[in-house]
Parts: sequence; C-alpha cells; structure tokens
Amino acid sequence: MKKNNINVFIISLLILGIFSFSISELNRTKETVTTSLSNVSTKKIEWGIKREKDNKQPDVGSANRKMLDENNGIYLGNVEKKYVYLTFDEGYEAGYTKQILKTLKENQVTATFFITAHYLNTQEELVKQMIDEGHIVGNHTVNHKSMPELDEQKIKSEIMDLHLAIYEKFGYEMKYMRPPKGEFSEKTLKLTSSYGYKTVMWSFAYEDWNENNQPNEEKAKEKVLANIHPGEIMLLHGNSKTNTNILDTIIKEIKKNGYEFKSLEEFEK
Repeated sequence: MKKNNINVFIISLLILGIFSFSISELNRTKETVTTSLSNVSTKKIEWGIKREKDNKQPDVGSANRKMLDENNGIYLGNVEKKYVYLTFDEGYEAGYTKQILKTLKENQVTATFFITAHYLNTQEELVKQMIDEGHIVGNHTVNHKSMPELDEQKIKSEIMDLHLAIYEKFGYEMKYMRPPKGEFSEKTLKLTSSYGYKTVMWSFAYEDWNENNQPNEEKAKEKVLANIHPGEIMLLHGNSKTNTNILDTIIKEIKKNGYEFKSLEEFEK
C-alpha cells in the first residue's frame, strides 16, 4: 500500500472512531438524562407566598426556594436592592394592552408579557409592539395547561411550539417561562431548564384576573403599594380594567418611594 493511501486509511479509521465515540457518548448522555428524570418528583406544587409587613420580602417557602434555585428559577430579587420587576400574564386580549403599553412608554418602564399561543395568534400586532418597544415577551405555553398534569412530550410541545412560532414570526427568541396557574413540579422545572428557559414565578400578585369581578381601584392601589418590597417580581393580569386604570399611579408612587423598575434582563439575585 502506498504511503498516501496508508495515511488516508489511518485518518478514516480515526474519524470513524471519533464518530462512534461521539454517538455512544450521546446515547449514554440521553440514558443518563432519562434515568435522572425518572427519579425526579412529579408532585404538583401550587405556588404561594406569605406576605410580610413593612415592605419586607415575602416568605416563599424554603423547599420551593431550594427547588427553584436548583433549576434556573426566578422568584425574588436582591433583598438589598429597591428594584421592582413588572410582569403581565396575557392569556387573551380584553382590550386593555394598548393602554398598558402607552402607560409603560410614558413612564419609561420595561415589563415582561407572558403570552399564550392564543394571544399570539389573535394579537400579532400587539406582540410585535411589545418587542419593538423593548419589552420582554415570555412563554406562558401554547394552551395554558397545568404542566405537572402533562407527560414529558406534551410539556416540551407546550413550551417549544410557542417558542418556534414566535421565532418564525419575529426572529425573537424567548427565554423566560411562567407556568400556567403557578403550578409546577420538580420534573417540570428540570425540563423547562433543559429547554434553555428560566422559570419566572412572582413575589406579589392579587385577585385581578376575573373580568366580571374587578377589584375596587382604590383598594387595589392600597394593596399593591402596601406590599412593595425589594427585589419584587410583580404579577398583574393584562385583562384587568382595574390594573389598566391604576397602572400610571402605582408606577409613579413606587418610584416616589425610591424604587426602580428593572427588566428581567437586569435581574439581580
């Protein structure tokens, strides 16, 4: 055999060996992930917080805190920083988001809007406006189903089908996800993280989502302002008339109290 042919032969064997090694490593990795997930808890957890007085951070529970910390989750910012992270959940449009966006623009506040596939399919122009005006668009899944009640393939589909749809329409890549209904399990957190997402919970929310039973505006303002705290992730619903009407006031009052509104991109733990 000629020298050149020998070299080609040796190189071919090396490439084949490396390729075989890579495939076997990938298979082993897949097996490891599957095995590790099979031992992970699927118990449904309903997110909840215990409010504190005097503008102190609420208690989110040590077990939930640990689980989120281990799985790329966000729930509270730095206790020393008077930062507020404003977020909205948008399952459908009730006619208020344009005003919300206007108020945010006037007050130079960047927010995060967690949307469903229905919202994207029916309100494409509003989603584009959110992106164009510098807001974050987050993933609230395709169908707003309780994640712990789904199998692994459906969980992936609920998150990644919406991810792909947003990317195809706007070239925008989402990276923050809020579990529908605030329900999750250790397994859903791990899966969400494996898709490249940060799970975003909240440290303040109130009963604002029922269009037919909207809270009194003055009482709503009092509740929001009484519970402001450092590192707050505030959850408001975009289908709330009350939220729309009080948003300008609460933003101004929060700023007057020495707090700054920050984007999740600026999140500090």
